[in-house]
Amino acid sequence: MRPQTRLYSNKNVLSVIMGGGQGQRLYPLTKERAKPAVPIAGNYRLVDVPVSNCINSGLKRIYVLTQFNSVSLHRHIQQSYKFDAFTDGFVDILAAQQTPEHAGWYQGTADAVRQNFRHLLSAGGEIILILSGDQLYRMDFRPMIDQHIQHGAEITIATLPVPRASVSSLGIMQVNADKHIVRFVEKPKDEKVLEELKIEERLVSEMHLGSNTDHFLASMGIYVFNRDVLIKALDNDRTDFGKHIIPEAISGHAVFAYIFKGFWEDIGTVRNFFDVHIALAKPKPPFDFYDAHAPVYTHPRFLPASVVTDSRVHEALIAQGSVIHPSTIEQCVIGVRSKIGEGSKLHEVVMMGADFYQDERQLQSDTSEGVPHIGIGPGCVIERAILDKNVRIGEGVHISPSGKEANVDHPLYCIRDGIVCIPKNSVIPAGTTI
Repeated sequence: MRPQTRLYSNKNVLSVIMGGGQGQRLYPLTKERAKPAVPIAGNYRLVDVPVSNCINSGLKRIYVLTQFNSVSLHRHIQQSYKFDAFTDGFVDILAAQQTPEHAGWYQGTADAVRQNFRHLLSAGGEIILILSGDQLYRMDFRPMIDQHIQHGAEITIATLPVPRASVSSLGIMQVNADKHIVRFVEKPKDEKVLEELKIEERLVSEMHLGSNTDHFLASMGIYVFNRDVLIKALDNDRTDFGKHIIPEAISGHAVFAYIFKGFWEDIGTVRNFFDVHIALAKPKPPFDFYDAHAPVYTHPRFLPASVVTDSRVHEALIAQGSVIHPSTIEQCVIGVRSKIGEGSKLHEVVMMGADFYQDERQLQSDTSEGVPHIGIGPGCVIERAILDKNVRIGEGVHISPSGKEANVDHPLYCIRDGIVCIPKNSVIPAGTTI
């Protein structure tokens, strides 16, 4: 358990979650929703992760900055996070809007915070915690804020030890003995620079990383700012924290690294999204949604238990409210209200489920019009695929990326990084082979 003595009051910390831009690398999952609203692990949305981390850290003054395809994100936040009248906690949405000072959209993460300064400053708080809305991790922010205060830091950046193979896609920090950041390089590739950025042997030993490979400190996109420092750092036209604000702040401010050693994944691409889900269905997943001490909160749906009839299920997550007729399900994540027809075989499938149940009238109407019901029909074979919400897969459909190019666009589907994606509300007629 965490000690009760704090170096600060939780009321003195304001959390800001970035609602994300267009999310092009996650398309088509972001075709009709913002990245933080993308369903994850059958039952949640990505935004539930940072909000839950804040709540579990005792930080209940939270703003979510939104802009692109934000309707479903707004609805989810409003339905999920309501504190009682005897707390000053809130999870409020700050949507992009035109003002006399700013006539355009957010140009980046830093610009989004800058455009909302009047709201953030009026909420009070001397410490601003800035978070991404599209990452999967469990983190108690209190030790990070403690270290920020103890070191007399003006900015603290959460960092993660990563192997050499991962550095080309991340921002890498170089720190001295007291974790003061002295250099930041975005996506380094030069071998000489990489040698200079390696974590020193003393820190490698302190973090018990092992000496059989090189390690580097990567930015997690999580920042703690003193409020006055944030105001000064954004008194310009720079648009992004990772690309502009942080690198420029290192030379003129006390910027420290907080080293995090747990699981962390940026859900930035379709392949990342898919791989994380398949890993979540393992007996020992890299991220545990079952942690009773730090749960992940979401919108309560009050759905019935799932029904699974005479099926073979191996390494699968099955969310509530699903109905699975005799089928074979291997290494899959099955979302809420999913329906799977008799004789279907699913291997490495992420099925997001449905937003509603069809009533008898709707089912009869679909049948008379020859339209598949929501869910997967009988006798389907599906592998290495993501099925978005409310998809209708007809009887005898075969879906597989085998033998196809890694990236394909088609009216019925698309393939990204070797994963077949069926967009939200799509209809795949009976007998179709993809």
